[in-house]
Amino acid sequence: MSIIYVLIPIAILFVIIGLAVFFWAVRSKQFEDLDKEGFSILFDDNKPQSRSASSDDEQQPPKQ
Repeated sequence: MSIIYVLIPIAILFVIIGLAVFFWAVRSKQFEDLDKEGFSILFDDNKPQSRSASSDDEQQPPKQ
């Protein structure tokens, strides 16, 4: 029965921490645009990848 005196304050602490994290997320606008990330996987990026990075790798001698 004495374990209840330990578990209840720990449970209350977890609830307080959870509420603090939730309100921090709301204040920092984490929930503003929930659809953006879902739609972002449907569309390609229009940025062409640079070929200079891959050509630089080919010109360097292998490390031994």
